[in-house]
Amino acid sequence: MADIAVLLSGGLDSAVLVAHAARSGTVQPVYVSAGLSWETEEAALVARLLECRPFASRVLPLIRLSLDVTDIYPDTHWARRGAPPAYDTPDEDVYLPGRNVLLLSKAGMLCAFHHIPCLVIGPLAGNPFPDATPEFFASMARTLSMGLAHELRIEAPFSGMHKEDVIRLGASLGVPFELTLSCMNPSGGRHCGLCSKCRERRDGFEAAGVADPTEYLAASPRG
Repeated sequence: MADIAVLLSGGLDSAVLVAHAARSGTVQPVYVSAGLSWETEEAALVARLLECRPFASRVLPLIRLSLDVTDIYPDTHWARRGAPPAYDTPDEDVYLPGRNVLLLSKAGMLCAFHHIPCLVIGPLAGNPFPDATPEFFASMARTLSMGLAHELRIEAPFSGMHKEDVIRLGASLGVPFELTLSCMNPSGGRHCGLCSKCRERRDGFEAAGVADPTEYLAASPRG
C-alpha cells in the first residue's frame, strides 16, 4: 500500500515532488486527464520519466484518471485550443477555474479506495489562485475526509519554495529535467518557448544556476 499519493502532471515541479516524497515513503503517482490541449504530450513524457533512476524504487506504477472539463470549458478556451497567453503575462492570465477542486476530489476518491492517508500537490510560493491556499487545502481535506469516511491529509510541501528552489532540489535528487514538460503549447515533446510557463521555466533555471536541458522550439522573445 502507498503511504502518499502525488498528483503528477509531468511538469518540473510535480516530478521533483514525486522524487522528494519517495525519500519518506511509498508513492502512488496519479495523472488526471481533463481534456486540455497539452495532455497527450504530457502523458508521453510521464511514462518515460517514471522509468528513470530517481523513480525506480518506492514509486508505484502510474495511475491515470479521467475528469473531462470539455463540457465546462468552451471550445474557444485557450487551454483547449492550445493558444496560451503571451510570454510575459502574469500567472493570473493562465488561471484554470476549479482545477484543484477537481483534481483533489478525483484523487481523493482514489486515496479512499486504496487506503492512502496523504495526498500531495505541488503549488509554489506566490501562487495567486484561490484553490492553492493553505485554507483551501485544509478545507478540502476536511470535506473529503468527511464525505469519503476516510481520514485524508492534503499537503503542499513546496508552497514556501520558488521555482529555482525546486530546480536545485530536483538537481540534488537526480531528476531528469529534460523529461519534464512545463509548457502550454508543446509539440513533439518540445517546449514552445513562447508561453508564460516556458518563461517561468527559463527564469527558474537561470536563477538556480543550473544548466537548462530543455529543448525550446523558439528563442525567448526577450532576446
